[in-house]
Amino acid sequence: MEKIESPKGARAALVGVVTREHTEREVEVSLAELARLLETAGGEAVFTLVQNKEAPDVRTYLGSGKVAELAFYCARNEIDLAVFDCELSPSQIRNIEEVLGDGVRVIDRSMLILDIFALHAESGEGKLQVELAQLKYTAPRLMGRGTELSRLGGGIGTRGPGESQLETDRRHLQRRIRMLEESLAEMAANRRTQRLARDRSGLARVAIVGYTNAGKSTLLNYLTDAGILAEDQLFATLDPTTRKCQLPGGETILLTDTVGFIRNLPHHLVHAFRSTLEEAVHTDLLLILIDASDPEAESQLAVTEELLQSLGAGNKPTLYVFNKCDLGAATPGVAGVRENVLYISAATGQGVDLLLQRIEDMLHSGHRRVTFRIPNAKQGLLSGLYKNATVEDVQYGPEAVEVTAIVDDRTYGPLREYDVNPVEVKTDEW
Repeated sequence: MEKIESPKGARAALVGVVTREHTEREVEVSLAELARLLETAGGEAVFTLVQNKEAPDVRTYLGSGKVAELAFYCARNEIDLAVFDCELSPSQIRNIEEVLGDGVRVIDRSMLILDIFALHAESGEGKLQVELAQLKYTAPRLMGRGTELSRLGGGIGTRGPGESQLETDRRHLQRRIRMLEESLAEMAANRRTQRLARDRSGLARVAIVGYTNAGKSTLLNYLTDAGILAEDQLFATLDPTTRKCQLPGGETILLTDTVGFIRNLPHHLVHAFRSTLEEAVHTDLLLILIDASDPEAESQLAVTEELLQSLGAGNKPTLYVFNKCDLGAATPGVAGVRENVLYISAATGQGVDLLLQRIEDMLHSGHRRVTFRIPNAKQGLLSGLYKNATVEDVQYGPEAVEVTAIVDDRTYGPLREYDVNPVEVKTDEW
């Protein structure tokens, strides 16, 4: 049984199963990540227990003999928490707790991740999102909490069918879930309004996405002096942060740090955080940040790309940024078949100047900076520029408006006659 070094806190056992669908290597990697999640939550992983089994047991996930072994080790090591690297059903939680005894609480991977999100949520929206995910996950698991929730009527004045405490709890949870969903829907509408305002500003938008602890917040801090929390732990920051960033050519862009991804991210958590995760969808360029020093960089990148695809951001222009290169590249071949790859260190600044130049080049690919002089009678054309181009400067004159903007060929065509310094363009380009 492998010992894991962790800080002091709740004493926990980590549990995994090697099946025909999950290899020994995959389980080993996932359990190591589970240990880091537990550490982030303030727990102490005392030992791990792994079983080789064709398929998880329907009743107790582990086989009956292995559950008894787990109970023995928990009693011997004064364990008060058993964390299973999977998603347990309510009945499985109840059955396992019955074997382990009253002193040991059973949670699964999703419950641990939800706990960390609750710990790190700072904004009002973030806290509501976490609570919604927790309630949606908890509601079907009330039966796993035992019979103490049952409170049927009895005695004078209380006879009759009554209502169990379990049913009362469920109705309360459903009311709270509806209220949270309504509040978050309002916040999502406000976010859309803010996004439209950013669209009207004409500033290009770039989102930093990637696996948790890849260094996204560190990069945003380096580029913008954002001053947000950047620690060497999983899900150190949850709330998306947007700051202005200046490119080498002088153009200002909006740079957004997003919540980190992780394998087996709970479905309810993805749903609750969808409005903030969608910041990656409404962007002009994605920076996928990868921890180059992590041996699991390739699988982490695969998880990131899969989640982006599910959010509808899989086809966005993308720059793959391998971070922490000052620590060495643990998986040098992972960039292999991908285009637009850079290697940097957000901690030291190595390669960041090149990163900014590459961002500028990709945003302006097929674009040009043009100054238009538009007659006041045709000021309606400005709305099209704000919608389809990056407007950098507007000067209103007595007879015309002078606008400097970065435009693509399609936007430039109808406005060519107002170009202060027109260039020759082939007519078949329009």
